[in-house]
Amino acid sequence: MALRSLFSRSALLAVALVLAGCSSAPHQYALQERFGSGDMHSRLFDATPEQTCEAGRRALLSQGYLINVARKDMVEGGKSFQPDAESHMQMTIRVVCVPDGGRGSVTLGFVTGVQDSYTVKKGNNSASVGVPALGSVSLPFMAGSESLVKVGSQTINSEVFYDRFFDILKRYLLEDTGIEADGQAPASK
Repeated sequence: MALRSLFSRSALLAVALVLAGCSSAPHQYALQERFGSGDMHSRLFDATPEQTCEAGRRALLSQGYLINVARKDMVEGGKSFQPDAESHMQMTIRVVCVPDGGRGSVTLGFVTGVQDSYTVKKGNNSASVGVPALGSVSLPFMAGSESLVKVGSQTINSEVFYDRFFDILKRYLLEDTGIEADGQAPASK
């Protein structure tokens, strides 16, 4: 009976320690996330969602991005970079256009950029030959292969980056609609 009681207490203690360990330290990414009222990723535009996303598509194209998705309410583009011979980076920017108001003439545009990092992985190839008397024999040969391996992914958190993108988007929106992002008609020259 004493052994059974000791075992039960040990099991309860182990479960309590595991649960305490799971709940005591928040994940590192949760500490980095700051929810606030900042507008780094969004702007209001005095245009329809379709006009805003079209301006976003043009802004991406003007910077060399290939358009992956182009809809009335969302545009996504990608661009590749190769900083050196052993690494590769890919940038993806997504623009989501949501009506803000009853008539749909004001749009809230959200933009998010994600940067993926890759490295070159090199490997040697070998061939296996089945020999009845010896079994399988593996023979290396000097042909190598290279492949890209994803080593990181990160959402861009730079106000300057998003400000520059929104400035280009505003320029294309102005050309398309004749209305500036703050709702004011452009000054006549």
